[in-house]
Amino acid sequence: MKRLPHILARTMLSLSVATLPAFAQQAGTPAQTSAPNAPDQQPAFGGQTRAPQPAETVNIQTEVVAEGLPHLWAMEFLPDGRMLVTAKQGAMHIIGTDGKAGPEIANVPEVLADGQGGLLDVALAPDYETSGKIFFSFSEPRDDGNGTSVASARLVADEQGGGALDDVSVIFRQTPSYDGNKHFGSRLVFGPEGQLYVTVGERSDAEPRVQAQDLQSGLGKIFRISQTGEALPDNPFAGEDGALPEIWSLGHRNLQSAALDGQGRLWTVEHGPKGGDELNLPEAGKNYGWPEVTYGVEYSGAAVGDGVTQMANTEQPVYYWDPVIAPSGMAYYDADAIPEWKGAFLVGGLVSQGVVVLHMENDRVKHEERVALDARIRDVKVGPDGAVYAVTEQRGGGNSTIIKLTKA
Repeated sequence: MKRLPHILARTMLSLSVATLPAFAQQAGTPAQTSAPNAPDQQPAFGGQTRAPQPAETVNIQTEVVAEGLPHLWAMEFLPDGRMLVTAKQGAMHIIGTDGKAGPEIANVPEVLADGQGGLLDVALAPDYETSGKIFFSFSEPRDDGNGTSVASARLVADEQGGGALDDVSVIFRQTPSYDGNKHFGSRLVFGPEGQLYVTVGERSDAEPRVQAQDLQSGLGKIFRISQTGEALPDNPFAGEDGALPEIWSLGHRNLQSAALDGQGRLWTVEHGPKGGDELNLPEAGKNYGWPEVTYGVEYSGAAVGDGVTQMANTEQPVYYWDPVIAPSGMAYYDADAIPEWKGAFLVGGLVSQGVVVLHMENDRVKHEERVALDARIRDVKVGPDGAVYAVTEQRGGGNSTIIKLTKA
């Protein structure tokens, strides 16, 4: 199979956060200076939006470590330092430590790559070093439409830098299916006890999105399952008549960011409407409101539903953005190479075109910092060297690049 073109660019761009023109970087003021889309909406508590920037921002330099790649969606580090990446159109590749992409990995299932669909997230099993097992999510074409599905497989690499997937098995399917091409989610995160969190979307359109509030529907939910796809017996709705037992939380819009914090708790960032991207700490059985309760407005400028931002029995986001950052991949920084980011969440921004750094204190956002990369960021990972790696994409397709961020 033909190999991809690869060019390894080791050019240091030396971006100083303190002087980036894309954002007004000034201690004590918010990074976001544009007017909100919903100016009459007020946060429920102080610091819920537009948190100040830290007193001192770290100077970050960037290095392109791989380019000329297909349109990527996700990446994961293998134990030997290589990267496993998914391409939206349905291919999987291993990126060598020299930045070169190997041939396509064989036996990847068929994906629906229209619209926002494709081959989505990938995660190594907790016992990958002995089992070689990986998990991946994808938009699956089905007889009655399509939906987000999760598969497991054993990754068998070859000496040419490629390989194949063995024992491929679809372990979980979001239902009901829907004949659309938006809001598939999706991120995969293993909890500290090996449980698998699966985030999905509510399929965007007016008719299906209301099912985010329906416990009989798998739209707009976070799921918590075993590594073979079964609902865990201590899930909040297990045993409740008519409810899907896999559901962990409900009332979500389109979840494309998820990561564990230093305590092993799941945090997520979901795409809101026009204004209203949300950072949440999803708890068992809780309702996060969509589409009945949300910040922001419809893309038309009209109110979402009744325009309600608070309601009894729904949870407020820990933090929200208006205008949006359009969140994608997310990582928790617990390394030492950039000590100023210790304990922060790093969120890729598609619209904000960079990495959003959320400095936390008592489960609230104390400071928001932004690193402008002038590219849509689809995924963010912390490497074994403590550096941060960001995957770029181009709207509508085109080549992706992997950028390494280090302290200058």
